[in-house]
Amino acid sequence: MKLSEAVSIYLRLKGKGRPITFQRAAERSCGYVIDVCGDKDIAAYTKADANAFRDDLLKRGLTGSSITRVFGTVRSVINFAASECGVEFRNPFGKVYYDRNAGVEERVPIPADVIRSLQQDCRRIDDDLRWLVALVSDTGMRLAEATGLLKDDLRLDDPIPHVVVREHPWRRLKTAGSARKVPLVGASLWAAQRVHEAVTDSTFAFPRYNKTDQTNSNSASAALNKWLKPHVPEKGSMHSFRHSMRDRLRAVECPADIVDQIGGWQTEGVGQSYGTGYPLEVLAKWMANVV
Repeated sequence: MKLSEAVSIYLRLKGKGRPITFQRAAERSCGYVIDVCGDKDIAAYTKADANAFRDDLLKRGLTGSSITRVFGTVRSVINFAASECGVEFRNPFGKVYYDRNAGVEERVPIPADVIRSLQQDCRRIDDDLRWLVALVSDTGMRLAEATGLLKDDLRLDDPIPHVVVREHPWRRLKTAGSARKVPLVGASLWAAQRVHEAVTDSTFAFPRYNKTDQTNSNSASAALNKWLKPHVPEKGSMHSFRHSMRDRLRAVECPADIVDQIGGWQTEGVGQSYGTGYPLEVLAKWMANVV
């Protein structure tokens, strides 16, 4: 079975119901392999091919994290196709050495005083873009998580106002642990209230970025980072609010596993997979301490 055929099988069996980005990643990543090493039988690729592929990716200027994603996709396609055909062999695209941190820029948090100033600007300008900034700033959500929200995900009538971060057909979550509830406090509570007051002709909280069957979080990122740039430290971005939230929770001595639950970060240890996590009341107590 050639690699191009393996891609077709992979997408036919595993791509059902997945976003277009899933298909593009498989076709693009394996297309790189075919460009460099040829469209071979999957069992015919060698370690030399895998190393040549790595060298080509480095030459293209991909960062270590991007190379990891590409290799991960290629391995998944080949392993799945081999399993389907009953072929057993050592996948040469596993355990290929490269610097995982190459080209990866350090993420910088936004200082607390700058966050407060930005939140004041958001209240003054008071439009949907600023609601999105304010919502992210005091929840630590990923921008894509916030951009793809429904209005119903912003639960303002609950005794503890909160946002429900859940998977939707138009916006998948990064990990299974990303599904969570985050209390709305400070600027995020204001933003959620403004969404409910002002968005009357859509079920989406931010309809500007949900006009197709996929949330356009890249467009949101470009627009908001452009607005933020003059106000935040060098290399600061919308994602920096997420790093800042972790630091803000540390500053009030919030336990690490509660921090992980608020941010949807993976918590180490088998025991962490037991139970349903901390109740919303506990999360709200710590979130109130950071605003």
